[in-house]
Amino acid sequence: MISRYCKLEDASEDSVFFFGARQTGKTTLLKQLFPNVRYYDLLKSDEYERLSRRPHLFREELQDCPEGELIIVDEIQKLPGLLNEVHWLMTNCNLKFILTGSSARKLRRGGFNLLGGRALVNNLYPLVSSELEDFDLDRAINNGMIPRHYLVENASKRISGYVGLYLKTEIVEEALVRNLSSFNRFLEVAALTSGEMLVYTNVANDCGVSSATVKSYFDILIDTLFGYVVPAYTKVVKRKLIQAPKFYLFDVGVTNFLLHRNNLKQGSPEYGHAFEQFVVLEIWAYLGYHGLENSISYWRTASGVEIDVVLGDAKVGLEIKSSTEVNSKHLKGLKSFGEDYPEARLIVVSLDKNRRRSDNIEIIPIREFLDDLWNDRIYSNSYR
Repeated sequence: MISRYCKLEDASEDSVFFFGARQTGKTTLLKQLFPNVRYYDLLKSDEYERLSRRPHLFREELQDCPEGELIIVDEIQKLPGLLNEVHWLMTNCNLKFILTGSSARKLRRGGFNLLGGRALVNNLYPLVSSELEDFDLDRAINNGMIPRHYLVENASKRISGYVGLYLKTEIVEEALVRNLSSFNRFLEVAALTSGEMLVYTNVANDCGVSSATVKSYFDILIDTLFGYVVPAYTKVVKRKLIQAPKFYLFDVGVTNFLLHRNNLKQGSPEYGHAFEQFVVLEIWAYLGYHGLENSISYWRTASGVEIDVVLGDAKVGLEIKSSTEVNSKHLKGLKSFGEDYPEARLIVVSLDKNRRRSDNIEIIPIREFLDDLWNDRIYSNSYR
């Protein structure tokens, strides 16, 4: 059994919205953490039909529960009107809820009751390295970290089915787009842009749709937790900086599938791109679990000098290189960043065999970096 980093500790005192992309393990985790809690599963057609026709039944069934009792409602976005009953029960009966879903989009954009800010938001990400006793980097780079995909040798069929399920349940059933074929094309282009600066006009040209449509498509990916935007670091010291954000799909395996990449080997450019995405997603999950999503950015000057990740207010600068022996050409971006922000800790994450230092730049092998990251030795409390 995999022990997840997320323990939903907020649920001990508060109601919680618990979001995560499909198949990241929300239901499995909830059943591990709260095996004896009353559970409403809105994926069950009979449960959904019963409560959609008569939502007041939910209140009538729960209003006599003891104060402070915890109730779980799975896939709340399928029946957002039920949130009115949840709100009443929280206010009048002092009950607590965990409300799960794969998307907050319908709740936020539909103007539904978000419980007056009384429910905290927790996210579950795909697996992270610290949750796996025998973590296999190459498997993660090829399969991604969605549990059902990482845990098999060859995940190509499962990933294909996963993308199809995403299109069916998140896009078609929610009627989020009018033209599914153009969205399919957009997904492939979005995968190509994963890890690159996000320029809507360029993507629009590749997809044959308007920039406004492309922006709405990216909003869908972000709202359904299928992708993340990493902003540019814009605190100017000496140089003119790029303002455009970067976009990352939420899982390396999904990116590989959309780009028709498979059997990635160390030393190839494709492996290098996947390696960078993997490390960024590990950092993103770490920050997310600590409520620090706004602490990540990247840095690029108008002349093209760049580093992959900035943490906090230039507290840490990171370059990600799949090289087995980092050399001076890999350090140019960090050296420039260090000139502008001399107090920053400078790190290269690589496939080097041993940890070492080049002047003021630390070169950390990937496994040591991941261990440091999840044990708070990269972005420590003193930086926050």
